[in-house]
Amino acid sequence: MKNNFEAWEVNIEEGRPGVMLAKSNLIYALARAKRQGVRVVRLIHGYGSSGPGGAIRKTCHQYLEAQQKKGAVLAYIPGEEWNIFHPKGREALDLIPHLAQDKDLGRDNRGITIIILP
Repeated sequence: MKNNFEAWEVNIEEGRPGVMLAKSNLIYALARAKRQGVRVVRLIHGYGSSGPGGAIRKTCHQYLEAQQKKGAVLAYIPGEEWNIFHPKGREALDLIPHLAQDKDLGRDNRGITIIILP
């Protein structure tokens, strides 16, 4: 990581954890990112290819929504909304223009979420 505007990548699907362990890993990663002054976390959670839905993905988004309401997360953008035409994507790019270089921008990657911290 060169500066706090570059995305810090966190892979919580590695090792195929259960939902609760993946959520704990997310909570730990966000706390660590905040302590280190990181503004953007690129979360890899997978999209649920081994079954219907994607429980880790859904749980992460529910958690991030709650954290956003508390003000602990400024914004989160699911991979399918991570494009220049979606309001969430546009807002993130307006806040941090450097994110335009993200390899998944506009690729409809349901296995990632971009998180912007205050």
